[in-house]
Amino acid sequence: MKHFLDVSDYSSSEIQDILDLAIKLKREYFAGGNKPFFKGKVLALIFQKPSLRTRVSFDMAMRHMGGDALYLSPAEIGLGKRESIADVSRVLSGYVQGMMARVFEHHHVLELAKWSSVPVINGLSDFSHPCQAMADAQTIIEKFGSMKGLNVTYVGDGNNVAVSLMHISVMLGANFTIANPEGFDMPQAAQDTGVSLAKASGAKITYLRDPHEAVTGAHVIYTDTWTSMGQEEESSRREEVFPPYQVNANLVNEADKDVIVMHCLPAHRNHELTDDVADGTHSVIFPQAHNRLHAQKAILARLFEVA
Repeated sequence: MKHFLDVSDYSSSEIQDILDLAIKLKREYFAGGNKPFFKGKVLALIFQKPSLRTRVSFDMAMRHMGGDALYLSPAEIGLGKRESIADVSRVLSGYVQGMMARVFEHHHVLELAKWSSVPVINGLSDFSHPCQAMADAQTIIEKFGSMKGLNVTYVGDGNNVAVSLMHISVMLGANFTIANPEGFDMPQAAQDTGVSLAKASGAKITYLRDPHEAVTGAHVIYTDTWTSMGQEEESSRREEVFPPYQVNANLVNEADKDVIVMHCLPAHRNHELTDDVADGTHSVIFPQAHNRLHAQKAILARLFEVA
């Protein structure tokens, strides 16, 4: 059974194929609508964490292509608490044709996939955010034509979004740089995977503390919230550490003249990203958010083996 748990589970050619399909499906949608390739298929949406983009984009992806989605709130399942993950997975496998899970702990989505007889998609975990990375890569490709040879810089916490962005960037031939405060590095396992992927593609990974050094020559500047869901008890400490990593006009001006600024949203405006940058000419944060819809159509199409 093929799942979509991490971009690094796929080859670079498979990832590129999904991205090519996403761009094609987006073009078809705006030209008159997508064909009902998902007719008769239902995707279960399992949420431990709330989300605007993840819920609506997956729901609408299914609807646009003739299928349906079933939202399951934390209270309805109590994943791993009210009922074992193995049992939830095996029960749902008999009802639906796929599952998307947005979870706190990465091993929860791995456990769902282990016991499932239908495709499972990682809608976000504490380790990675592969669906976001696919929309990110699609957005970059639409702007520059390819990721190969670009300089992608991430400024901020070495979190799940940074992990998936690093992996997909180097897989597709882009150089990846991250600038983050000491103590907020990406997990070593994610770094090790990144090294392996970069070696295969010839891309370069650079770890820095200075955001100004990191954005020099950057074609993409990416940032995310300083405090993710589940880290609220650390918020006061993070508010003290991260202000030098704010993406503001001065920082953007140090990058390539055609740089694009990205954020996975929701943004805490005038914290990690200033209003003038978020709404400025370099920003692509809303096209990036909209591409979640089309990238996820392509992921689903490949998992369902249609289109």
